[in-house]
Amino acid sequence: MSHQRRAAVLLLSALLLAGCGTSFPSDPTGTLEKVKEGTLRVGASENGDWVDLPDGPGGDVEGTEAELVRRFAASLGAKVEWVPGTEHVLAEELKHGGLDVVIGGLDDKTPWATHAGLTLPYTESRDSRGSLHKHVMLVPLGENAFLLELDKFLAETAGAK
Repeated sequence: MSHQRRAAVLLLSALLLAGCGTSFPSDPTGTLEKVKEGTLRVGASENGDWVDLPDGPGGDVEGTEAELVRRFAASLGAKVEWVPGTEHVLAEELKHGGLDVVIGGLDDKTPWATHAGLTLPYTESRDSRGSLHKHVMLVPLGENAFLLELDKFLAETAGAK
């Protein structure tokens, strides 16, 4: 099943369940509600055109994923708080509730999948060896309403593949 079709099925299922008066999907720690009109805490790991960290204090995080995250935050009325670091440090911080999203040009084969939820792949790229990479972002495990909201945004904005 294509990722776009899977996203559509997931969205339809959530809408049908919402119509039944259930509160599915839910966020056990309320990530989506905390972020709306608040702050989106984003772990950013340097990775070429995906994430470019500033050289000094006061600079902006740049790159393809940084721009997507800014637009996602704006759609929720939230401001972005950037937390730079290595994938390992950021994945641990996400696992323990210190972050809402981790970006860094990660793909769906990330070793952090046991510590985090993955968005649906929202774009693809090929490396210099021709290997295909399906790009994802990390979110806290179990925060399904937040994950669904981010997946919907990415599908609409980045053209999920």
